[in-house]
Amino acid sequence: MDLQLRTYAFIDRMQPQAAAHVAATCQGDVPIAGMAELFIEAAPGNEIFRCADIALKAADVRPALQIVEREFGLLEIHGKGQAEVVAAGAAVLEHLGMAEIDRVKPAVAGSQFITNVDPYQAQLINKWRKGNLLIPGTSLYILEVAPAAYVTLAANEAEKAAAITLVEVRAVGRFGRLFISGTESDVQAAATAAIDALEQLEGR
Repeated sequence: MDLQLRTYAFIDRMQPQAAAHVAATCQGDVPIAGMAELFIEAAPGNEIFRCADIALKAADVRPALQIVEREFGLLEIHGKGQAEVVAAGAAVLEHLGMAEIDRVKPAVAGSQFITNVDPYQAQLINKWRKGNLLIPGTSLYILEVAPAAYVTLAANEAEKAAAITLVEVRAVGRFGRLFISGTESDVQAAATAAIDALEQLEGR
């Protein structure tokens, strides 16, 4: 299988809910708000082991996630300083013989906007969400992105843009999904910011 840099997503400053979501779902080191963060997804999956080794030895960063599936491998690293995270990422890119622009460009696979969420639907989503509770009567936005790990950047930018509630972030698999809720105007503003952030990324 040819080597592929599926995701290279740098987050300059983790927002409180986004950081808390990663911390609640990770197997490794817990990040906190304000830290810089980098998600790297590569194929074939086993390549992520070497990427993690190089990143951790290159700079003062810590890993929250290292997930290896049959096709893809996902690594999350974070640190107190942006420069350290950037240096770790640069070391990985050098190892791969690639530049940031060689990543797969994110694509929005789908999006849905629901106003005045029904109490029964809210309860269904609350059964499996890992973030905050979805409150009946609020608005809900669902964003689907490929490759999956880019949804983490979308979530962080959505939280920067408006006073929304982060309900769920699923960044593993073929498609990533983001669920945010709040007032109609806040959710619309956050959704716009999330999509804009993805569209600004260069890639193949």
